Amino acid sequence: MKLQFKLALYNTLTKVAIITMLGILILVSINRISVNHIQRRLLQKKARLVTNLSSIEINDLLTQKIYTDYNLLREEYIILKEIKKSEKPIKQKFSRELRSIEGNQDEFQILMSDFTYGGKNYRLELGETMSTLAQLERTISMFTFGILVAAVILTLITDLAFTQFLLAPFYQIIDQKLNKVNDPINFNYQPVKTTTEDFRILDRSISVLMNKIATLFLTEKEFIANVSHELLTPISVLNTRLENLLNDEQLTQEGENKLFASLKTLNRLKAIINSLLLISKVENNQYSKPDLISVKHTVEEVYEELEHRLLMMKLKINIDLPEDHSFRGNKSLFHTLLMNLINNAIKYNIPSGNVNIYSEETAGAYMLVIADTGIGMDAELVQDAFIRFEKLQSEKEDSHGLGLAIVRSIAAFHDLQIDIRSKKGQGTQVYISFPA
Repeated sequence: MKLQFKLALYNTLTKVAIITMLGILILVSINRISVNHIQRRLLQKKARLVTNLSSIEINDLLTQKIYTDYNLLREEYIILKEIKKSEKPIKQKFSRELRSIEGNQDEFQILMSDFTYGGKNYRLELGETMSTLAQLERTISMFTFGILVAAVILTLITDLAFTQFLLAPFYQIIDQKLNKVNDPINFNYQPVKTTTEDFRILDRSISVLMNKIATLFLTEKEFIANVSHELLTPISVLNTRLENLLNDEQLTQEGENKLFASLKTLNRLKAIINSLLLISKVENNQYSKPDLISVKHTVEEVYEELEHRLLMMKLKINIDLPEDHSFRGNKSLFHTLLMNLINNAIKYNIPSGNVNIYSEETAGAYMLVIADTGIGMDAELVQDAFIRFEKLQSEKEDSHGLGLAIVRSIAAFHDLQIDIRSKKGQGTQVYISFPA
């Protein structure tokens, strides 16, 4: 999950929790405030009633039924009854109980209070329904829930907009200073405009790091050039001297065999150095991509160069490329990639076997497949196929273990995907996926 969404989600959840707690607090407070308000109103009604009571009114209340309604909606009631002097008097008592008025049961806030009038003791009970309070609480609950939902939506939208604005310099640094940097030497050291000090520190740190990488990159280029000159030149000199020694008429058969072995070793060393130099140059982006490459035409060129090897091993090659695919790259490097893959398909094939080269369309992308009917590989060997100096078939003496490493470097340089599928004794298939 992106940092922007994490920040927005965190802020939203935090505010939801705060609003929920405040909503609960509001409901509890409203309940208490409402109950206190009802109790004060009951006390005021009791005071007015007791103050204004007369003997006639008392008799009227006593002669009526237990519940005397004086409210059309039956939201309030009065009970007055005479009590004996022996009963324990109630000075003032509030309770919350169910009462039934003419068959309608409801919950009331009740005030009970005893008083003396005309030498007699009376108990007055005043009740006020709680249904209005319940309706008020439901209304406030729905209102609070609506506010909560609106707050969540508005918070999420505003937080996303704010974090996008806040993190814009960060994503700009990632995009311009990291993702689009293929060559450290051409790195853009222009600071990204931002008022956030943390992003300024990040920008400066990346610039310092890239400066170090660029220095190391130039050092490696210089080292590669020196290796190319300092190693290959002596090898060429030794190769020439050994070839001259072979022309000596006094050379014995044993000496000639040793010179041939030395020449073979020198050629092997030269091939390894050239392969390593090629990998290093490709990975350091020392090649350009000036060519419009035709896959079909390049396959045909490689086939012509390796046709003699196919005849020697009595192999049959089947090329099925009904549609061509062209892309921008380095023609020489792509030729080397196909040369190594098709050469492996020949080298590790069985006599009178087949090499099949065909294309596939997957998800709108072009895919080239090179399949052979050779000896195949175990799953463990397939995983290590692109490791340098990892010889997948040890019985092949001319293998340096660098062919597939070169293939991987060239493929990465051209943004190609390489996938190898193989089973022991059932051949190998190499899939090259081109960008859509």
